[in-house]
Parts: sequence; structure tokens; C-alpha cells
Amino acid sequence: FILIAMILFVPAPSAGRVYEGAAAVRLGDSSPGGRARLDALARHLQDVSDDDARAAGFGDYTWVVRRTAIAVHAFPTYLEPLTMRTWCAGFGAAWAERRVSVVGAGGGHIESATLWVHLDAASMRPARMPAEFLDVFGPSANGRKVASKALLAEAPAGAFEEGAPWPLRFADFDVLEHVNNAVYWAAVEQTLAVRRDLRAPLTALIEHGDPIERDDEVRWFVTDRLDGGAGFDGWLVGQGGRVFAAARVSAGV
Repeated sequence: FILIAMILFVPAPSAGRVYEGAAAVRLGDSSPGGRARLDALARHLQDVSDDDARAAGFGDYTWVVRRTAIAVHAFPTYLEPLTMRTWCAGFGAAWAERRVSVVGAGGGHIESATLWVHLDAASMRPARMPAEFLDVFGPSANGRKVASKALLAEAPAGAFEEGAPWPLRFADFDVLEHVNNAVYWAAVEQTLAVRRDLRAPLTALIEHGDPIERDDEVRWFVTDRLDGGAGFDGWLVGQGGRVFAAARVSAGV
């Protein structure tokens, strides 16, 4: 087990289901300097997770992301082929942790752990996974339990008033009519663009709060890490104290 940014990155299991997918860093995935952006990597993580669920016969399940942790050992770069291996690393009452290991042919390497909450498609409320799902994905977790409680600090007072506007676009919304989880990482990338001291190796964590709706006014508030570590903390916030997401980026892995 490797503890990074308050998350245990569980190694690949010796037994149970491990799914392998492939991708590449394309033009729309790359920064001007040629490295894969975090929002693009989050889309790849989302896609290989969905591919695994569909290949196993569970494509009709409804999931939302509670949190994602990404440890970047080395950023993949433009046109680099990627091999992605994913498995279930733990369960809670109505959620599951999915690990994805991404290794690039040119030396890129990231590790991720995402907590996905299972929803009842009709009520859109958290729902326990049925026995047939646990039969397929349970063995790789080896009985490990994971909690869904928040790990990051609450937004400081005045975050909305002091934050920078974060305009919403039609393209940010997905089929669930919420801002897709990968879009949140664009706010982190916006800050990385001016924080030249933060480059790989680094770790990043986003926790999702209230869903962002179409008519919400959203602002992005950033400060140096509240615990004094190297990096920054950030929050996507709305009026009335609403917190849509909390983020932390830290130097090192």
C-alpha cells in the first residue's frame, strides 16, 4: 500500500478482475508544452472505467464521482501511447473505489483512485450494489472497506466573494445534466498554468460536493495549502456557502 495525499493507492491484485485498456495523448489532451492535462487524463480514467463496467455486463449502472486522487510520477506527452489497467480496490455501503494505473510508452506514469457512488437510476439516490456486481468486482478488493467522508478542508469564509468567476459552458454538462467530473480538473489546470513551481512529480485530489446546475454562478478560490505544505488548495463555490468541489495539489508523490 502507498499512502499519497491521504489516499491509499492499492497495488494490483493477485486475484480478481483486472481490465486493460489503451489510449493515446491526442491534440485535445495536451497543454501548449505538450504534456497531458489533468482534465484530459481524468476523461481517460472515466472512459476505461466505463469500458470495464460495460465489458462485465454492468453498463446500465448509474454512477457519480465522489473524489479522485491522481499521483503523477511523470506526465505523459503528446502522441504517447498509454496502457491502462483498472480494478476494484474497495467497497462501502453504496460506493466502490476504482484504481487505474496508467503507463505510457515514453515514460509517462500516473496512478489514480476514484470513489464512485452507485445511484438508483430512478431516484438518483445512493443504492447498494447487487450481489451479481459484487461477485464480479468483489474478489479484487479482497474485503477492503473504504469510507466516503471528506478529506479536504471546508472552503474559507469569503471564498465566493474573493474567488475568480468560473463561467459554465454548454459543453461542460454530460448526460446526467451535471458538469462532468473531468471538467472540474480544468480549474486545477488553470492554476497550474501560473504555478511554475508545481510540476511532476505531484499529487492532486478533487472531492465533489453539491452538483453544479446550469444556472449556478460558480467561482474558483485558490490559496496556498492551508496546512503549510508545498502546493495549493482550491474550491469551486457558489452563493450561500455552497461548495461544488474542493481540490488540493501537492508537490511530490
